[in-house]
Amino acid sequence: MVQEQVSELQVLEPEREVEVVILPNIFVSADLTLMRVVISNLVQNAWKFTSHHATSCIEFGIMEQEDQLIYFIRDDGAGFDMAFAKMLFGVFQRLHNTNEFAGTGIGLASVQRAIHRHGGKVWAEGFVEKGATIYFTVPHTSSRAGG
Repeated sequence: MVQEQVSELQVLEPEREVEVVILPNIFVSADLTLMRVVISNLVQNAWKFTSHHATSCIEFGIMEQEDQLIYFIRDDGAGFDMAFAKMLFGVFQRLHNTNEFAGTGIGLASVQRAIHRHGGKVWAEGFVEKGATIYFTVPHTSSRAGG
């Protein structure tokens, strides 16, 4: 799903120099429609918020903490001030001006709702002009092939 979304964006903006790193063999047993909402919003946000940089990197991966897989998408774009992190997931809450970055202000709220429907959590870390990382969990349904 992540590669499909990235490929669509690369077709729309072939001039962009974006290094994309996707950890292979990641599987989630979850509602397909809801996970498409999650992945499309997260990848599109990472793509959008790296657009003002000449080159950028977007990474999708997992880490394990207390026997739970935590999925993440990280970028090296505009980032945000952690003082406003709680606002990120609110409907129509925007940390960037619409003239700077287009959008409706409902993407991360949609992600949060989809993850909560699975009983998971979603949170973010970021630094202004150093990028952002969005983390999420999907409890008791996650696995990694071969692991």
